Amino acid sequence: MSVLGSSILRIIMDSKNLIHRERARGECYRMLAACFYLPCRDEIIEEKLLENLTGGLQQICPEAAVFSSAMRQDILLFSDEDLAVEYARLFVGPYEMTAPPYGSIYLDGAKKIMSDSTMEVIRSYQAEGLARDSNFKNLPDHIAVELEFMYYLVFKETEALEKPDMDAARLYLEKQISFYEKFLGRWVTKFCSRINEGTENSFYLGLAGLTRSFIETERERIVGNISAAEQGTAGKINL
Repeated sequence: MSVLGSSILRIIMDSKNLIHRERARGECYRMLAACFYLPCRDEIIEEKLLENLTGGLQQICPEAAVFSSAMRQDILLFSDEDLAVEYARLFVGPYEMTAPPYGSIYLDGAKKIMSDSTMEVIRSYQAEGLARDSNFKNLPDHIAVELEFMYYLVFKETEALEKPDMDAARLYLEKQISFYEKFLGRWVTKFCSRINEGTENSFYLGLAGLTRSFIETERERIVGNISAAEQGTAGKINL
């Protein structure tokens, strides 16, 4: 095979590997977000949510997969009522939340919601043409919503990689690092610490460990992907 042929093959293979990895990373965000909604044990089991999440994490963040794998067993120890009661105590109230799932609580200091950082988060969604679902009753900076937004940005990046449009892919990677550094990456560790300190429920302890492990290592992955996208742009061959 000629040098030119080898170069083309390497670029194609690298691109396919990147697309496959990014698709899995996006799915990890989507499934992790689902874990922060009011749980239905049978639904989680039937849809193989934790099994699929573990499979994705084994490719992207093996240290986080240890937690999701344990959660597959832990969920069997609790009834729907057990999980719902603990979910409410940690994340809902009614009087005081043990681990508030809203970014503004951690970023803006005072115990208030819908503050300055929340408005910035809303502007990030609006910049992508995203509007709030009228059926969604939670706040825009809820942990599940921010995770779903990261899934959206990774999805758009993957879509660009498949065209291929490396400039657009890089743009969405830069949007990921921006949202991560301004919002999600700044408060998730504190949030997970609140869960750890406030519960003895092994399912939610596992969820805290999984979330912390995955999110704290995301910046390095995103920066690495930006470098890969740059190499892809530099490696374009005009025949």
